[in-house]
Amino acid sequence: MKKTLLAFIFIFVGSHVFADEDKDVYKYLNLFGEAFEKIKNNYVEDVSSKELIESAIEGMLGSLDPHSTFLNNQELNELKVQTKGEFGGLGIEVTLENGFVKVISPIDDTPASRAGIKAGDMITHLDDEPVLGMTLSEAVSIMRGKVGSKIKLTVNREDNKTLQIEIVRAVIQLKAVRSKIENNIGYIRVSSFNQKVDTQIIKAIKDFKKKEKIIGYVLDLRNNPGGLLDQAVSVTDIFLSQGEIVSTRGRFDREGSRYNAIKRDLTDGLPLVVLINQGSASASEIVAGALQDHKRAIIMGTKSFGKGSVQTIIPSGEDVALKLTTAKYYTPLGRSIQKTGIDPDILVEQAELTRIENQNRRKESDLRGAIDNDQKKEADESQNKKDQKSNDDNDSEDYQLSRAFDLILALTLINNKTIQ
Repeated sequence: MKKTLLAFIFIFVGSHVFADEDKDVYKYLNLFGEAFEKIKNNYVEDVSSKELIESAIEGMLGSLDPHSTFLNNQELNELKVQTKGEFGGLGIEVTLENGFVKVISPIDDTPASRAGIKAGDMITHLDDEPVLGMTLSEAVSIMRGKVGSKIKLTVNREDNKTLQIEIVRAVIQLKAVRSKIENNIGYIRVSSFNQKVDTQIIKAIKDFKKKEKIIGYVLDLRNNPGGLLDQAVSVTDIFLSQGEIVSTRGRFDREGSRYNAIKRDLTDGLPLVVLINQGSASASEIVAGALQDHKRAIIMGTKSFGKGSVQTIIPSGEDVALKLTTAKYYTPLGRSIQKTGIDPDILVEQAELTRIENQNRRKESDLRGAIDNDQKKEADESQNKKDQKSNDDNDSEDYQLSRAFDLILALTLINNKTIQ
């Protein structure tokens, strides 16, 4: 058994490991084989060879960084389903930090989002079982239980609050792109970068142009945990006519890649605001960083998550794979996103709006004998329509989004005055 295991390990590691400076590698591999044999023969309970080897590989990858992991058959299939836009679970993108599960972002219109889970939350217990000591795969597996069943999350927030949040698991169907027109501004919300996001955005822009004269665009990438690199590149290309979008640099020079814009700007250079926050990660940061470096968009909101690493799915063995960090992302100006994130051009924290009534202020219309305005009725009707539209709009209390709309309107006013 020992010789068979060592042969397996030699094949798995590959020839690159055996550099001149790694003369002790055989000794350590032999140590691993001995440990494996002693566990099999002496552990208090019987454990399968498959389980031991997979756990060893998981531990090896987990020691590298939070995003490298071993994918067994079930996890590999789940990953394939997730990138297609439908999977089962709570609806959160997570990573492992200091032994706990950290929420990168909740996904729009999912059980986790509706339950109030926020980006940055640290999940310490799952159904009262401590997360500390679990691998990320184990924690995710618990959270992805049977559809319709409940799970209790113990969550620590930045303000040192400990919350008990109960969530009912559901099939997560990602509608990655939502769009609407408000005040002649095209609003595009992208919740993740799964397959065909670029085609959905292109369709939304074409539909905008058919309906109204668009004066600008807001691209909302808040709480977008990322996704496929090719989709991040394609989405950025929609708003650029030329130039580099992103580059990746691996361990060796030959492993680097550059991605450039090849299409024309479908938004015709109109003002563009990109919204980001702490939950904007990976592919979202690629888009925001490229548009910021090219000065094509104004980035608004709060600092992004800071995941600037590339994971490659490497098939290994039968129906299993390694999810391995192989490179880092760099913006067109050569900035690394890793652990730094994207700083917004305009810092806007999320806030709640409270209307302040001026109860004791007198106006001209309050004065006795004030002259009537012949246009007042028409103006009142117009204002009533605007107020009704504002009341019907579910995003009217979104402070960051309101500031983005205001900025587009301000830029349009300035441009119109410049043209005149």
